[in-house]
Amino acid sequence: MKKFFGGMFIENEILRKEGIYHPIKLEYYKIENNNSQKNGELKYGLEVVKTEYYTNDVKIEKNQLEGLTNDENAIKKILNILKENKVTPIAMQDVIKEILTKRLQIAKN
Repeated sequence: MKKFFGGMFIENEILRKEGIYHPIKLEYYKIENNNSQKNGELKYGLEVVKTEYYTNDVKIEKNQLEGLTNDENAIKKILNILKENKVTPIAMQDVIKEILTKRLQIAKN
């Protein structure tokens, strides 16, 4: 099951600095897999959706990772980081990898 976590339009001044002159919306979703708990698999994942609104077209880009954790609070923290930093679908996996690497380093210390 996919639940909306949050979203926003990227500010026009940020887009214009990058040479982009059309609106872009980012949306973040929490994914919960109810069936996977029976097998001991990870239960929570996430999805990032980027929608670009051109004059005569709409382009949608998505990236999804299922089964990241059994901890709902952990997935919410990751989604908050993605949302606060306006992470796009293409950058999502690299950012999550960095977040999880830092969490492991903290846990070792």
